[in-house]
Formats: sequence, structure tokens, C-alpha cells
Amino acid sequence: MQEVNFDEALAQILAKDARYHHDAYHFVREALDFTQKQATKDSKRPHHVTGQQLLAGIREFALQQFGPMCLTVFEEWGVRNCQDFGEIVFNMVEIGLLART
Repeated sequence: MQEVNFDEALAQILAKDARYHHDAYHFVREALDFTQKQATKDSKRPHHVTGQQLLAGIREFALQQFGPMCLTVFEEWGVRNCQDFGEIVFNMVEIGLLART
């Protein structure tokens, strides 16, 4: 199976759904990596992350990255609630950037 290039896939996503800024997709990818690392500290193996865990990881990662400006940054990206993060994840799954379990 051919690996999907993130930037090419992101361009396809944005062509179909321009609700969210491209930085929001990069942030979600980084937040997922952050969350998986947090979840696998003990087991040392890659670990499936639930939606609830991802949202908690997004919150923690955003606070580390943006501090009290989190909501302002999210608003600029078109992200106004948790469902928007879910939409971003589903767009990434649909194009093959993330696996769905």
C-alpha cells in the first residue's frame, strides 16, 4: 500500500471542505502524536486513542503550544467546538491520513 503524502492529502481535503484552516489539520496530527506518546508511556507500543482521549490530548497540547490564546487560535482556524475536531479527524480518515478503528 502506498503511503499518503500529508501535504497532498491535505490539499485534497481543503479542496472538498474549506471550513478549517490547514494549520488545524497539522495541529490535530501533532496533537494525536502527543496523545499517543502520553498513552504509551508505560507499554512502549503504539496505542489506539479514543475520541475522548484525543480531545483531552488536544486540550493539553493546545495549552502547551498556545497558552491562554488557545481559543483565539482555534477560532482563527474555524474550530469552535469539539465536534469541529471530530470533523477534521473524519476528513483525515476519509482521505487515508488516519486509520479508523
